[in-house]
Amino acid sequence: MRDSYLLSTLAVVLWGLSFVWTNDILNQNVPPFTFLFVRLACAGALLYVYARLSGRLQKVEKKDYKYMFLMAFFEPYIYFIGETYGMKFTGSAVLAAVIIATIPITCLIAEKIIYKVPYTALKIIGTALTIPGIVMVVMKDDSQTSVDHFYGIALLFLAVAGATGYAAVVKKLSGKYNSTTITTFQFMIGALLFFPLFLGYGLDGLNSTFFSWDVLVPLLSLAILCSCVAFLCWVNAIAKLGMMKANIFTALIPAISAVGAAAMGQESITVVGAAGMAVVIAGVIIAQKN
Repeated sequence: MRDSYLLSTLAVVLWGLSFVWTNDILNQNVPPFTFLFVRLACAGALLYVYARLSGRLQKVEKKDYKYMFLMAFFEPYIYFIGETYGMKFTGSAVLAAVIIATIPITCLIAEKIIYKVPYTALKIIGTALTIPGIVMVVMKDDSQTSVDHFYGIALLFLAVAGATGYAAVVKKLSGKYNSTTITTFQFMIGALLFFPLFLGYGLDGLNSTFFSWDVLVPLLSLAILCSCVAFLCWVNAIAKLGMMKANIFTALIPAISAVGAAAMGQESITVVGAAGMAVVIAGVIIAQKN
């Protein structure tokens, strides 16, 4: 069980940094469908090679292909479109992370409906405690609300729906297949789903700017660390902890994004924000108690 907590923590640390790296790429005016397709194609290819060489790629039964497709449709397809364009319209890595951090709440409800996992007082208290903590992390002296932000927020909630659906399908598949098989199919199918969008809206992005180190470094970080490594950890965590207990760790993402953004000079951390991080961590710990 301790390993599952370590895997969950590693995954959310990498995803917290992913908001910063994605923001770096968007600031270079790279079309979203350009780097999304390249990221997924690289991740799928790397995972396939690893799965074949390690002998961990299992044969998928025909009846389960529809679940593999549904999983990839939820995430990366729906999730990445919502997250990337949501971040593009909001213009803030931390604000985007806050919306994504509502995933534990939706997973708590979905797990109850789909898998009949009962609510417990500590789950509810821990999840509820993360909400004021998240608000404290992103509290700013100036207003960040604009018309564009409302479009961005709607898209980010689309990403939340995708992540919830993904967790529900992974929970089902993880009883039969290992994390390497699930993650490999996730990104191979995901790349195929994004390929038409890449042909229609992303080809122009393959220019000199795209092949500069300012883009390639964060892009490879996203493909290798935030896709391959993080999702291998995450599938294992969902299988062992369940939808809600694993996804409560995503409440840590805004804090990680805030620290990463501050370290890279994108945003700053306030005293209230630091206190909010402590509140979120307390909520995550409480939610894990039985």
